Amino acid sequence: MNIQPVVISGAGPVGLVLAMRLGHMGIACTVLESAPELVRGLRASTFHPPTLDMLQAHGITAGLIAAGLIAPTWQVRMHSTGQYAEFDLSVLKDETAHPYRLQCEQWRLSELLLAHIQTNLPHVQVHWGSPLIGFSQTDHSVKVQYQSPDGQLNQLEASFLVGADGGHSTVRKQLNLEFDGLTFPETTILATTRFAFHEHLPSLSYINYCWSERGTFSLLRLRDLWRVSLYQDEGESIEEATSETAVQQKMQRIWPRHEAYDVLEIRPYRIHQRVVKQYVTGRVVLVGDAAHLNSPSGGMGMNGGIHDAFNLSEKLGDILQGQSGLEALALYERQRRPIAISHVLEQSGRNRARMQERDMSKRQAAMEELQRKASDPVLHKAHLLNTSMITGLRESAALT
Repeated sequence: MNIQPVVISGAGPVGLVLAMRLGHMGIACTVLESAPELVRGLRASTFHPPTLDMLQAHGITAGLIAAGLIAPTWQVRMHSTGQYAEFDLSVLKDETAHPYRLQCEQWRLSELLLAHIQTNLPHVQVHWGSPLIGFSQTDHSVKVQYQSPDGQLNQLEASFLVGADGGHSTVRKQLNLEFDGLTFPETTILATTRFAFHEHLPSLSYINYCWSERGTFSLLRLRDLWRVSLYQDEGESIEEATSETAVQQKMQRIWPRHEAYDVLEIRPYRIHQRVVKQYVTGRVVLVGDAAHLNSPSGGMGMNGGIHDAFNLSEKLGDILQGQSGLEALALYERQRRPIAISHVLEQSGRNRARMQERDMSKRQAAMEELQRKASDPVLHKAHLLNTSMITGLRESAALT
């Protein structure tokens, strides 16, 4: 049996970025995906500046920008009073080629990556409807079992296996690794609508995190619609909260109107804050949501996973091209796991905690502190370097 350099479990954005990067290094790899085709459901939609910088090197960013919406600012808002603190990413113009957030559905990135791979990288193969079933490893290789769409069991032997298979990662579970952390009590209800909130709410940005009298919500604009994140009312079951009636009621509180909102899609999801005990086990490596899950507040999850993939591709490339040994994988873990904890998990957790605050005086104090940061050039830039994930990447690169 020929040994494949790399097998990747999971054809989401993280797995496909890793496959593309390895492909451009001349490294053959096979991507195994359990879904029969690309999933175009409601997932992440915010791309941060350094992610756009990374993808630009492969010609991917231009396609994302064409499909998305450039968001030069983002806000935290007090819905009842109209107060807001606004952060302007143009202050990062000397730090990044893309001083803004890009609002674009993550499946559009996957489409672009697949097209790029199919056109340019014939030694990268993506197998749909082919879930990883199991694996075993020695000091020299990993034997991977997977099921093809016709139900047949197949086996590949690889130098490395990468689990990019999400929060319910089969790879992580079969490694019996602890996924430490917690699940928050609230459920987020994501709904989409074509209603033009920006034509009715004064000074609205494209990205808005909002305190309201009944709790909190967020409004994120894409090219053709708005994504609205809502939450259960006190005493309301998730079944009740996700009903068409309840979603309509919650959106009517944001902007009352005589007719119903055209709600296109409703998706509930739980919020987790978890990180795996170790990213590397021999020749098996975890990336993205398989390694860390966080609150979506601030849009750091997908971006952090893509940053994992760029870092890991460098390490795998060095090993497979004979420039380093397996110790390079230990460096990947040292550089990415602490950053996932100190920046991705903690920052997104702080974002969530701030927006979940119900005490009006504490909300007001938080608003005034955010406005102070936004009005002070030094604090403003430092806050944006951190929330845009630039600081974390710089700290990661400094770890040896």
